[in-house]
Amino acid sequence: MDRILPPLGLDLLRLSLNEGTFELFWKEIVEKGLLLDKAAPCSFMCYRLLGAALPHLSLSELKMVLHGEVMLHYGKNVIATQLPGRVKFGPEMETYVDAFLENCDDPDKQLTVMKAFSTLTNQGNPVITSSWKVVRHLQSTALLDYVDYLKQMFLNPDLEICLELYTRRQNPEKILQPEQCIFRLRKWIVSRLASIIDNPWLKKDEDLVMDITRFIFFYSFFEALKPTLDIPETECLLQVPLDEDTRSATADSFFSLLNYLNCLPVLGENPEAANLNKKHVQGVTADGQLWIYCVSQYASALLSRKKYVRAVKPFTDEEREAWERMLQCVDELRKKGDKSQNMKLSAFQRLGLLIGIHLFKAPTESLELLKDFHHCMDKVLEKECKKKKKSADDEEEPEWVEVVVEILLSLLSQQSKFIRQACTSVFKQICSNVTEKALHLILDVLDPEKDHDEDRALLITDEGKKAKRTSSESESEDNSDEEESSEEEDEDDNDDSSDTEDKDGDEREGDSSAEELEENDSESETEPVDENFRMGLIKALQAGNALPREDEASDEEDLDDEAMMSLDENLAALFAEQKKRAQAKKDEKDQQRKEKILVRDFKIKVLDLIDVFLKKQPENPLVFGIIEPLIAVIEQTMTGKSDQQEQDFLQKTADIFINQLCKSKRYCKDVSSFKDKLYDMMERLVKRARKQTDSSVALYCFSASLYIFRVLRGNISEVPVPPVVQSKKKHKDDEQRDDQEQQGIPVGDLDIDRVKAIYQEALTEFMTKRNSALTGAMFVDLFVRFPIICLHLLDSTVSFITEGVRQHQQGQACLLVQKALQIRELRQSMTESELETLLKQVLSQIHKSLKTVNGFKVKVDQEKVLKCLELTSWVAKIIKQQKLNIELTNMVPDLLAMAQMEGFGRSVQLDNVYWNIMRPLGYSRPKKAKKQPLVTESTESTKKKKKGFLPETKKRKNRKKVSVGQQKEITGSSNEQSGEGHRGKKKKKNRKRKISESGDKNGLGHSSPAKQNKVQSENTNKGKDRTETDKSKKKKHKKREHSE
Repeated sequence: MDRILPPLGLDLLRLSLNEGTFELFWKEIVEKGLLLDKAAPCSFMCYRLLGAALPHLSLSELKMVLHGEVMLHYGKNVIATQLPGRVKFGPEMETYVDAFLENCDDPDKQLTVMKAFSTLTNQGNPVITSSWKVVRHLQSTALLDYVDYLKQMFLNPDLEICLELYTRRQNPEKILQPEQCIFRLRKWIVSRLASIIDNPWLKKDEDLVMDITRFIFFYSFFEALKPTLDIPETECLLQVPLDEDTRSATADSFFSLLNYLNCLPVLGENPEAANLNKKHVQGVTADGQLWIYCVSQYASALLSRKKYVRAVKPFTDEEREAWERMLQCVDELRKKGDKSQNMKLSAFQRLGLLIGIHLFKAPTESLELLKDFHHCMDKVLEKECKKKKKSADDEEEPEWVEVVVEILLSLLSQQSKFIRQACTSVFKQICSNVTEKALHLILDVLDPEKDHDEDRALLITDEGKKAKRTSSESESEDNSDEEESSEEEDEDDNDDSSDTEDKDGDEREGDSSAEELEENDSESETEPVDENFRMGLIKALQAGNALPREDEASDEEDLDDEAMMSLDENLAALFAEQKKRAQAKKDEKDQQRKEKILVRDFKIKVLDLIDVFLKKQPENPLVFGIIEPLIAVIEQTMTGKSDQQEQDFLQKTADIFINQLCKSKRYCKDVSSFKDKLYDMMERLVKRARKQTDSSVALYCFSASLYIFRVLRGNISEVPVPPVVQSKKKHKDDEQRDDQEQQGIPVGDLDIDRVKAIYQEALTEFMTKRNSALTGAMFVDLFVRFPIICLHLLDSTVSFITEGVRQHQQGQACLLVQKALQIRELRQSMTESELETLLKQVLSQIHKSLKTVNGFKVKVDQEKVLKCLELTSWVAKIIKQQKLNIELTNMVPDLLAMAQMEGFGRSVQLDNVYWNIMRPLGYSRPKKAKKQPLVTESTESTKKKKKGFLPETKKRKNRKKVSVGQQKEITGSSNEQSGEGHRGKKKKKNRKRKISESGDKNGLGHSSPAKQNKVQSENTNKGKDRTETDKSKKKKHKKREHSE
């Protein structure tokens, strides 16, 4: 479907506007004519007429059009469920409105259009998204009026002015009540207000941003009692009170908005704002105040006006005291920050205000976090004021950054996207001050060996359904993890249940899932029989004389009624007790499952801090302390049972390890003080890779050792290049090698003997051990990236061409030698005699290896021979380029014998490489004769069937041929051969005739006109003679067949 308005429709629209009959045209032709046709092209034409007419209409005509039937149909098209491939008109209408608002200079028209689309609702929810980007073109006056309109609709929602629509699939019985529609409308309005601030293309000032922020914050946590001029939000009282769900949704939007304010660039066009934006300062106003500090001042003003404003959840005395102390502490930090811009103080301000604002949402947890914050701040302020050395007592206490990290870890335990992003923002500012102990606090959370530690475990209680994290180090972890476990456990319950089911159904689903887990566990492992239950059951039966004792003879008399009743009661009590024990085991397993989910989710959040540290501080020596803990996490997650959550955790850990650590372009340059530790770490990593059973885990260990290798080697690009070689800097084979030098291979301060010993052991194990976790790709990466180690391992690699434990290892040895010879720096570092000796040794090893080949029945033999031949081809290329005195004639007999082996020609690649070697030696590839398929009567019959729609036997001209053919089958095959010979001659003649005719036609263009006419006449005469002879032959042939 073409997304354009037909020219006729656009001409009629312009004509009606020029003649002043637009209203008649719209109502009679569009709404009562074109719109009644339910075809999609007609409906889309109406929508396009609406969008195209917007710039040409007056204010009254806009109101008439935007509240008519076309708008209702457009709304249905937006919310209707369309099949894949069907077109929705929403994006196209957005382009029409965007173009109208961009070119319109009348604020009233802009406001009218925005109001109309904002009131096109479906059960209270507007059909346009809350982040509609067309608002960026609003003028300042229209934008302010639109914001006031949205705030007024939030305070006094009027559903009557909304253009309500319903789709065919919406059941009239399930239409929402007015209260629910108002909730949906208010939730959309709050998101719409927040998106105005989030829109980076919208020009806005600080007053508008603060006005929207105050409005959302006020109706999230406060309510007005009396109007006052000091607080504009109290001047308009709510006609429809806010319910708890509306306030909760508004609070979520507020914290999302607050997180954006922390990253908001400086607004304004004055020089101060431009200067701050050049420094990439975010989250502050033009005068340098934090946006979150302005919000806290507004909140403090609301708390002090108890006569006019009341908090929805009033603070207790302890909470109010903590709030005031937080503001006082922040003020002290601001005074110090004015004198010396310290990143540490700015981070503390953000952190303190963040926890303080969070008092309105979670007061209990935030109160404990504020205590830790104040304790940390007291130490910092004391250190800043006194400027003294630490005493013996102070050395035992943690550094301020360690306390901040503990507070951030406690905040990350909460289920809030805002807090998670805010913690990341604060940690970015203190990355440069992170100590080794602070980093270990983060890594201890990820340590898989400490998952079952009592000090780190999450305990889920049945009474409060909360998770507690017992820690003797800090009290802040207790309260933070209580909220974490309570919120995450509630999320698990919500995930198991649906919105349309009741609580009993949810409990049944939870019980059934627990029973399934228990059944799976019972199938996988045999649980021992409960001896206490067994002995109790025996005693109950013996007490009721239902089971004889061991020292008594069996009595077969029946029990009376009283004995049976007492026995039933004892058995019922016994089985009830056993049922409680089984339920306790079931609850314990469910508790362990939930605990595991909580711990895993918390670790995924903590990985954000590791990611930030590696991005911001790649040159910090503390980076080396992250390598082995991350590998331990990967090992533990790889080997254990993994669900979807653990797979996500593993994927994120692996991405951070490879992309932010091993592939980082920046690394620590000065390692002279701890170089020995790095050598030890490299050795441990290589040994760890060798001990693995999974090659994917070994790859991470080996990649980390290569990262250490690069750090120890240093920045070799700073080594001066000799002037003779500078003209040869670019080479076709070495354009993409960033770790190689142009002349020679500089060693620098690298202990090459120690590094060689480490990787020599790994290479020997890979070549001589059958089941090794190491792979050839690891050593290829080592050789290509570090030619210096390649030079020292080349001799042993050449020997493994014949000494490899299996064919695979021998083929990988050939591949490694080939990669080594492809390094130009390696060849340049060797003299001509050394290179000639090396190549002779390589050819000798290849010759010995090829002699052991007996056939190509197994795929590994074929791969080995392929690698050997590829290496031979590359050696021959080097010999030709360097003009060395080496011949390959001694390998020719073995190569010729190998070509005669069974299965040699199965691989096209192997065949091509083989003849690439043999061709320079004077041997050419034999041409394979094409096998012509045998032509039979069955194939001819199938070809004839393809020519027509009817079978050959049904055609009138072939009926006699079929009968004759049947007679031929009876009499013999001699006549068949003669008939086939005639047919073959006919086909050959027809083929020759077509070729001659085509050749004549092509040849006519190259001769004179007279010759062309002569040739053409001759061809026509020849064609007539041929047709007459063919007809006579056909008649004779038919007579002969008839006589036969």
